[in-house]
Amino acid sequence: MACGSCGTTENGVPKGCKSNGNCGSGTCGSGSNKLAVFDWLSNMTLPSGQERFNIFEVRFKNGRKHFFTNPDNLPITMGDIVAVEGAPGHDIGTVSLAGELVKVQMKKRKITADHEDVKKIYRIASQRDIDIWQQARGKEEETQRKGREILGRLGLQMKLSDVEYQGDGNKATFYYTADTRVDFRQLIRDLASAFSIRVEMKQVGARQEAARLGGVGSCGRELCCSTWLTDFRKVTTSAARYQQLSLNPLKLAGQCGKLKCCLNFELDTYLDALKSFPKQDVVLKTEKGDAVFVKMDIFKNHLWYTYKEERFKWFRLTLEQVLEIVDLNKNNEKSISLEEYEADVEIPVKVDFEDAVGQDSLTRFDVPKTSNRKKNNRNRNKKKPVAVASNNRSKPAAKAIPGQKAKPNPNQKRKPQIKKQPNTNPNQKPKPRPNPNQKPNQKVKDDVAQKPKPRPRPKPRPKAQGDVNKPEGEVKKVNKPRRNNRNRKNNNPKNDDSSEKK
Repeated sequence: MACGSCGTTENGVPKGCKSNGNCGSGTCGSGSNKLAVFDWLSNMTLPSGQERFNIFEVRFKNGRKHFFTNPDNLPITMGDIVAVEGAPGHDIGTVSLAGELVKVQMKKRKITADHEDVKKIYRIASQRDIDIWQQARGKEEETQRKGREILGRLGLQMKLSDVEYQGDGNKATFYYTADTRVDFRQLIRDLASAFSIRVEMKQVGARQEAARLGGVGSCGRELCCSTWLTDFRKVTTSAARYQQLSLNPLKLAGQCGKLKCCLNFELDTYLDALKSFPKQDVVLKTEKGDAVFVKMDIFKNHLWYTYKEERFKWFRLTLEQVLEIVDLNKNNEKSISLEEYEADVEIPVKVDFEDAVGQDSLTRFDVPKTSNRKKNNRNRNKKKPVAVASNNRSKPAAKAIPGQKAKPNPNQKRKPQIKKQPNTNPNQKPKPRPNPNQKPNQKVKDDVAQKPKPRPRPKPRPKAQGDVNKPEGEVKKVNKPRRNNRNRKNNNPKNDDSSEKK
């Protein structure tokens, strides 16, 4: 059951709960937590002559709560375990709320003091009552397992989600979910004969089932329905549309398979922000053509439009620019093209994450590490043939037998043979290659003219005092100046008179 503020308007726009998940209208029932409630009126004394409210709120398994009266005026406080009236027998529960706050909860649920659901508190539970209650609670898991076996044998299209024993152990309530109506009369007979107890079947929805089982949501927190949310308001896809969310059932659905209840929590903020935005079906008329709406960013006040004829290009506009174009269109005037408007839009610079503390990257373990052993093995295999070749070279060559030719090595590469001309003068350098464009007479003259002069010999260094004791036969090495290798090609070789004679 939902309150009036959680419904929709005449135009189909959802109103939301107006209190971000905590209903303040007094009818949703979500004002009280499922578990223990903090009694902020416990330290306050009642006015003189006023008696304490004699109805208590008692909590049972999985957050089930009911109101019970205390006709015998027992000294009961929050947290006490009491034995209350059952149907039939008695049940054991924990007092979750007492005092004047119980009036507020009863008013929210529209329950009066003389309501038939308000039953009696028999006594404060004794140790024997608690032991029987704990033994009955211990049977629930095994009863649920056997109940599912019986259910599968009968072939009924229903799911047994939970079993709850009464405090005296004489009755068990089986909670189930089913898409269609199920005839479970035979199931009740089989369960009663198998466990020798009174059986009560109670159908719950998918949301109630998730609330009873509990779990962790996609946000990383415990489910709202299993912690504090007691009322399950209707959630529609229009709530997702107004928040500009993609209608992906895998992301919008919770563990119960229905739309997430938290879609209603922020809906009010989005609806307030959308009041200043134009409708999405408004067509902008420009000099270049008509433009239609594509998407929007509500909190940055940015909208994207595209031309009807050229839909491959989207243009980012601000809310002020769009409202300006809409006002011009109302006066039957066309605005300038969207390209000129987009040029005036200032896009904020995105601030990247800076590692100021020196923390390691969270994705440092995602990339697999490559071991260097394989690389070392490959390098060793490559070096092996080189080492063998060097060993072969180091071996002494076999002595040649006179009158017998040496066998050629097939693995050895043959070097190109160059015919050498006999050189009579050992100090003579090789002749330069002849130039076909040069005349023979001119060659001889140029060679003689360009003959380089011999270098002067370096003068002997005078002996220093430290060299007096050195023997005369010892010659000291002189560092010769290095030649420039780059100028070798430019230097012409020396030719003797023999070349001129030729």
